[in-house]
Amino acid sequence: MSAHAMAPSRYQAFTRAEWARLRADTPLTLTENDLAHLRGLNDRVSLDEVVDIYLPLSRLLSLHIGASQALHGATATFLGSRAAKVPFVIGLAGSVAVGKSTTARIMRALLARWPGHPTVDLVATDGFLHPRRVLEARGILQRKGFPESYDLRALIGFLSDVKSGRDEVAVPVYSHLTYDIVPDEFQRVRRPAVLIVEGLNILQPGEGTARAESQLFASDFFDFTIYVDAAVPDIRRWYVERFLALRKTAFQDPSSYFHRYAELTDEQAETTAGRIWAEINEPNLVANILPTRDRAHLILQKGPDHAVRQVRLRKL
Repeated sequence: MSAHAMAPSRYQAFTRAEWARLRADTPLTLTENDLAHLRGLNDRVSLDEVVDIYLPLSRLLSLHIGASQALHGATATFLGSRAAKVPFVIGLAGSVAVGKSTTARIMRALLARWPGHPTVDLVATDGFLHPRRVLEARGILQRKGFPESYDLRALIGFLSDVKSGRDEVAVPVYSHLTYDIVPDEFQRVRRPAVLIVEGLNILQPGEGTARAESQLFASDFFDFTIYVDAAVPDIRRWYVERFLALRKTAFQDPSSYFHRYAELTDEQAETTAGRIWAEINEPNLVANILPTRDRAHLILQKGPDHAVRQVRLRKL
């Protein structure tokens, strides 16, 4: 056996049953009706999965939040100043179609029900994509979702403002219908107790191979990070299934950027979705997103049925 194969893992792995036992007495505060509003299109997460996976995760995060608040208080006592509360920021990453948005919404709902941090905001990094006209001018519209398609300076400025305790920070709003930033529309983040930031490339260490001493990256601002993982062939299948579902729903809207796909036959739609996946989403996943997986504090590993089969928690 090679030395590499014998190297100890940075993570402790838990089966679903082992992880579920870590829920302790955390109460289930979501109903089936609540969950129906939190599920993404074509996502089949069940209440049983909420109990087994997300309740233990909410307990772990609540413990981290409490410890972070205590540390801030201890530092303020040492400095002889008042403890200014700043949001506990959670980063959530993963591929297109892996279900990270549903995970983010579920975690937001669960964490908001814990005492001590009733205000939990959720921001998607889609709002920090360059406007479509900018991507077109740069010839990278077909690379939307790749690192170069984001306004990283604006994203880092937002995270810096949040962590510095600014009373209100504005986030541009992105429309999946128009496939573009909505002019003059903003989400207002007003010093929540917890902020969840969800996006494709948020765990990246930055552009280039060398890090300048003064350079900041989005990942520098996260207190805890989660990566939603699955086998690439499974994610591809989920992407195609979602595309077929959107063809019958959102794509039917004449104002949709993707309205041209609404009248495709099943065979044409499957071929088109497969081509988009192969030309854009899979290359981005393999080159940019997947390599950041082991930077996360916790990895949710999904099986072919979209259900979380294993949880890996980074060792302290």
